[in-house]
Formats: sequence, structure tokens, C-alpha cells
Amino acid sequence: MALQLNDLAPDFTQDSTEGPISFHQWAGDDWVVLFSHPKDYTPVCTTELGVVAKLKPEFEKRGVRVIGLSVDPADSHAGWAKDIEETQGAKLNFPLIADHDRKVADLYGMIHPNASDTMTVRSVFVIDPAKKVRLTLTYPAATGRNFDELLRVIDSLQLTDNHKVATPANWKQGGDVIIVPSVTNEAAKALFPGGWDEQKPYLRVVKQPGL
Repeated sequence: MALQLNDLAPDFTQDSTEGPISFHQWAGDDWVVLFSHPKDYTPVCTTELGVVAKLKPEFEKRGVRVIGLSVDPADSHAGWAKDIEETQGAKLNFPLIADHDRKVADLYGMIHPNASDTMTVRSVFVIDPAKKVRLTLTYPAATGRNFDELLRVIDSLQLTDNHKVATPANWKQGGDVIIVPSVTNEAAKALFPGGWDEQKPYLRVVKQPGL
């Protein structure tokens, strides 16, 4: 059964490039991005791991830990890490799980039932500090993932967790947001004293809180 949004992210202990990891303990009170790869030495994934290594400071600013997964063993990961540094100009600076027995892939439903190999193991999970799954994405093998989009989603999740707003299509940090329908106009006056643009009774646009 595939994980659904707000499901508890399964705990596991598995080997990695940084030694054995007990996932919930490793995550602590941080947000986590867990992203998986079909196998080592794949071209698209090589570029992805390099991008995430470069973006690590951006994730850390948001209190987010990143962790990758591939179904090959740790010694294979070590060789791949050298290629990543050589070709992408970035050293692997976060753990890469060695899911050689597919334990984690099975727990998270990363391998689709109709797959004849591991090529569909290209999933992304954003997990909050309560260990709840807040976002899932699955990509085809030929399409590289957009990690700027993941940062955008995390910005939205963190903002909307703390304020009674939702973010509109293509929203980016600093953009206008929407007051959620469950907030009455009377309650909104206290929450948003600067007022809002009521385009429709259900569409009330307001400046991003906290800026």
C-alpha cells in the first residue's frame, strides 16, 4: 500500500554512506526530504545528487535534512560519490542510504507492482517534524527532478502550518497568499489587520504574513 499524505513515515534502520541510520532518530525534530534512485551510476541521478549537495545550505536554512537512497550497497555508493564530485563539482554532503535488500523501498512503496526491475524507484517524500508525510512525488526515469520546486513546496508547507493561509498557483516566497475559507471575515480582521483583497467571498488575497 502506497503511503498517503499525513501517514506516519515508516521508521527503519539501514546502512548508508555515513554508517547505519535509524531514520526517526536521525531525523530528530527536523523536516526531511527523502529521495530515491533506481541504482548507482545512473546519469540523471548523478546530476540530481550534485544539485542537492549544492542546495544543502538552502535546505538547512529551512530546518530540512536531506537523505538519498539507492538500492546498491555502500561500497558502490562510495565509488559513485567520486563520480558525482568529479562531474558535478559538488561533494556528496548528506547520507545516501544503501538499500541493498530493498527494505526501505518496500516500506515506502517506491517499487511499483508492475516494475520488472528497480527503474521506478525515483520517489520524493517531504516529511515534517512529527514524522508525517506531507508531499509525495514520483518521477519517470528520463526526467530529472526540480529541487527548486521542493524548496518552494517546503516554504509553503511551513508558512501554511503557522498561519491560516493557503498559497496560490505558482506562489513563491514573498508572494501574496489566500485566507483559508474556514476563517470568517470577523476572525480575519484580527489575523490580518492590514486588510485583504476580496475577489470573491471564498477568494480573499492577502500579503504574506510575517514579512
